[in-house]
Amino acid sequence: MKQIHIRLNDRVYEAAAEYTVKNNSSMQDFVSTAVIQYLKKQRKEEPSNNRSFTFIDLFAGIGGMRIAYEQAGGRCVYSSEWNKYSRQTYFANFNEEPDGDITKVDAASIPDHDILVAGFPCQPFSIAGVSKKNSLGRSTGFEDKTQGTLFFDICRILKEKRPKAFMLENVKNLCSHDRGKTFRVITESLDELDYRIFYKVLDGQAYVPQHRERILIVGFDRKRYGNTATFNFDLAPVSSKPVMRDILEMDVEKKYTLSDKLWNYLQNYAKKHKAAGHGFGYGIAAPDGIARTLSARYYKDGSEILIAQGEKNPRRLTPRECARLQGFPDNFKIPVSDTQAYRQFGNSVVVPLMSNVAKLVVETVTHLDNHNPLQDKKTIFAESATSGKRPLHKTKKISYSVPEAIMT
Repeated sequence: MKQIHIRLNDRVYEAAAEYTVKNNSSMQDFVSTAVIQYLKKQRKEEPSNNRSFTFIDLFAGIGGMRIAYEQAGGRCVYSSEWNKYSRQTYFANFNEEPDGDITKVDAASIPDHDILVAGFPCQPFSIAGVSKKNSLGRSTGFEDKTQGTLFFDICRILKEKRPKAFMLENVKNLCSHDRGKTFRVITESLDELDYRIFYKVLDGQAYVPQHRERILIVGFDRKRYGNTATFNFDLAPVSSKPVMRDILEMDVEKKYTLSDKLWNYLQNYAKKHKAAGHGFGYGIAAPDGIARTLSARYYKDGSEILIAQGEKNPRRLTPRECARLQGFPDNFKIPVSDTQAYRQFGNSVVVPLMSNVAKLVVETVTHLDNHNPLQDKKTIFAESATSGKRPLHKTKKISYSVPEAIMT
């Protein structure tokens, strides 16, 4: 944290003080926010550097999807993320602080864009998230009012802005949650918005040494392209799969080594569940193998991915190793505490996998733009309108509403 000293004239200071009292914030927060907004404005005024398309980054986290779509040639024109620590990391790397709570954002105020990108919250649908909430007697899926219904904020933005395409990311368990009902509501909602959708569960272990399955849902605007869009998740082949050894640091601080107390606890915990016939327990990642899935709870004990250290107790990964495990470049800045960094990388995406799919999405949109089957029909419709002849094609108007059963 750096300190600066500024001088304000009396009128500006009084206005700032009144604002902080009204909004229950500090003068430091006020000045910091003002500087960030100024930098954000300056960035929007910068030339686009011949970027071929625009996109928005919703539920942005720390920007893994943004990196993917920038690598595919895009320019991000809007981002949103509610977690303040993730916004700090996002700002440190992109010189832009995302908007906060997306539920309070007017969809009409969001800039026009070609592609909507969103890794909407997965806790209501993840295996770990569902188990925890069930044990606490709390709702999951769309019945989780705080997170489950955030999917419908994506829907209202799609309806208002009608981008050419979208890409959504979530956990594999989304497909099977509530015996498939949750995923059916999602696909039916997107179909009702008149998007042709494609989806597939992909594993990132071809790009990083981690078993990490996620579902990707891709959609293309039928009002713009008709029903002819086709999309295949034809991922680029990888010459050699990475292994854990590739992401490990050489010199690691002692603080990452497990204490005797924690190591004994994890061993006893594993023995107890093994005796009961369960597979729960810690995981030692082999240097020439791959790791289990990195989760947001990694900061608690690091048990799912431990690194052996000979006669010493094993250690957890460092934040930089977690970044590498998700495919983030080494110049990616980590300005937050270890605890927050573990949460952020555990909630993020496998960047090279997303980059690969982003490239396919952009190629598909480019092809559709260059071979738009509706363009000729629009021309015919316009000519028939001037000639008085009956048009050969007319787009059916479809309205969208959130199913009452989901919102009650």
